[in-house]
Formats: sequence, structure tokens, C-alpha cells
Amino acid sequence: MVITLTDAALTKLKSIETEEERGPRIDADVAGGCGISVKFSLVFDEPRRNDTVLEHEGVQLRIDRFTKRYLDEETQIDYTEDGEFLIGESFQSSACAIELD
Repeated sequence: MVITLTDAALTKLKSIETEEERGPRIDADVAGGCGISVKFSLVFDEPRRNDTVLEHEGVQLRIDRFTKRYLDEETQIDYTEDGEFLIGESFQSSACAIELD
């Protein structure tokens, strides 16, 4: 798995002051029943026991097992002029299995 940060995202993450025990984590918000949709966000919280920690130029990013399975092999994090982090590609799946008799 490769996580890349754009210059804008790296600059913003370096400038954010957080409490010592809190740091950035990529989080997946999964919703749906028959099909699913996944939206990624960046949250700042405490480490979890089984986190994967990636470091880039002094910035540590954490990913939990649940989120990790939804990320692409290569995921990019960007920071927009609107003040939000964009992470990879959010997606939707409408796959449903319906049996007709």
C-alpha cells in the first residue's frame, strides 16, 4: 500500500498542532445494505492497538484494519482551497444478488 501526500496536504498536516496523543487517521465511512458506499476522511484521534503507521517527511498517518481493506493500492491525499482533505476515490457499489423463482 502506498499513500502519497500532495504538497498542499503535507504543508497543512505539518502546520496542524494536535495534542500529543492525537494524530491523523484515514477513516472509512461505509454505508449501505444491498450495495455499499465508502467515503474516506481524515480524523484526528488517539492511536489504536492494530494501526498501521505510515510516515512521510515527519508526518505520521494511521490506518486501522477496517479502513485499510477499502483503500486502493495507491491512495493520494490532497488538501483543497476550501479547507478539506480529499482522500483517494470514494466509491459506490450497487451489487445485489436477487434470486427470482
